[in-house]
Amino acid sequence: MQAARERSGSHESARDGAASRVQGGGEGRKYLLVAITVAIVVIADQLTKHWVAATFALRESVPVFASWFHLTYVRNTGAAFSVLAGKSAAFRVPFFTIASLVAAAAIIGFVRRTPASQRLVLLACGAVLGGALGNLTDRLMHGEVIDFVDLHWRGFHWPAFNVADSCITVGVLTLLAHSLLAAEPDAGKREPS
Repeated sequence: MQAARERSGSHESARDGAASRVQGGGEGRKYLLVAITVAIVVIADQLTKHWVAATFALRESVPVFASWFHLTYVRNTGAAFSVLAGKSAAFRVPFFTIASLVAAAAIIGFVRRTPASQRLVLLACGAVLGGALGNLTDRLMHGEVIDFVDLHWRGFHWPAFNVADSCITVGVLTLLAHSLLAAEPDAGKREPS
């Protein structure tokens, strides 16, 4: 009887060990998903920027859809919408490098707390991180960021952007939508007084 209980106990220990390995595998897959997303974004971003820089003259613009979409090769020394563009490179490059690294650390911390089952959130984090690293690569290599997607409509002209910017925007919007839609159903209910 004692031997049967010991065998049963050892089977339970084996099941518990297998369950923790499966959960750990989920954690590993979570980081793999984010890493692959980051790699795809950085590679796509750098390849498109390299193609634009090798194909176009600076400030050259080629209509794709003449009334609203051009490929226009520009270099942005600032952040989004040319914020801090007037500052010297000695200030901009270290500032944006530190800001990018702080943002990357925050995203990695968020990924650590995100369950492996929330794949869309993890993809969004990978997109934001990949975009940040793509633009950081430009800043470190060139002191500025290559932009080329040029959208306009009836006198309204959006500032030029790139693949990294697009991934950051889509990733942040996805995270915001998820946080708004994933609120706990009981969050609006009050405890009786």
